[in-house]
Amino acid sequence: MTGMDITIHSTFLPHDDPDAAITFYRDTLGFEVRLDVGYEAMRWITVGPVGQPDTSIVLSPPAADPGVTDDERRTITAMMAKGTYAMLILATNDLDGTFARVVASGAEVVQEPTEQPYGVRDCGFRDPAGNMIKIQELP
Repeated sequence: MTGMDITIHSTFLPHDDPDAAITFYRDTLGFEVRLDVGYEAMRWITVGPVGQPDTSIVLSPPAADPGVTDDERRTITAMMAKGTYAMLILATNDLDGTFARVVASGAEVVQEPTEQPYGVRDCGFRDPAGNMIKIQELP
């Protein structure tokens, strides 16, 4: 069996305030805004780490799919508010510096930098939409 040449190109996270999402991902995390596409009252914003043009996060309206029911939209909105709908794990060489920058932005801290029993040091917070963001320190 031969290996496959697969990379992560994009992943989707919901947002409920496009301007707050841009401020957080661009100004707090230092990502670049690559696309900002609107349709009617909705916006899809593509961001990604500088120097990694092939890896992107698409910040999308929650449940924009027309196949999602109103009940499902309410469930998604409730889960976003609790921070249980979506999660993203990032990595950095400077966890303490990154954590300080995120705290200074006013983001909701869920976990201060901590040595985990499974061998990583990480912290956690929520983005403006409530998504859980974990940041691990690279060895």
